[in-house]
Amino acid sequence: MAPIKLVENSPAPDFTLSDKDDNSVSLSGFRGQKVILYFYPAASTPGCTTQACDFRDTMASLQSAGYVVLGVSKDKGAALQKFANEENLPFPLLSDPDLAVHNAYGTYGEKSMYGKTVVGVIRSTFVIDENGVLTHALYNVKATGHVAGLKAKLGL
Repeated sequence: MAPIKLVENSPAPDFTLSDKDDNSVSLSGFRGQKVILYFYPAASTPGCTTQACDFRDTMASLQSAGYVVLGVSKDKGAALQKFANEENLPFPLLSDPDLAVHNAYGTYGEKSMYGKTVVGVIRSTFVIDENGVLTHALYNVKATGHVAGLKAKLGL
């Protein structure tokens, strides 16, 4: 069964998740700021590391344009902490082990991997405006080159 797909100009589902240090982080806490929310399959894997480091390396330009970045995976806190420390990631990594937020955003379900249909995390990115409305809902993004393409979409 295919997951739901969120569409632009709809409200972003609110959530509260734990970060790598077990602090609660709520999407609603970022009202008044623009948010880039990205879902990735697993901490410390090659593609996810590439994507996270691309966000890290472009943080200055994203922040100067008023964006905060939040990464979400099903990893538990210890894996997120290791990933953030190893890669010097300056943005919150959030833990969604029960996949509730993944399911709310339609980022867990059937996907094609190496020509086979598998069930797993669908690498996706959402851009949310200051009022909590989705301005971009990007599913099945590639790890490599995604951040550069996203910056172009955002006119940065």
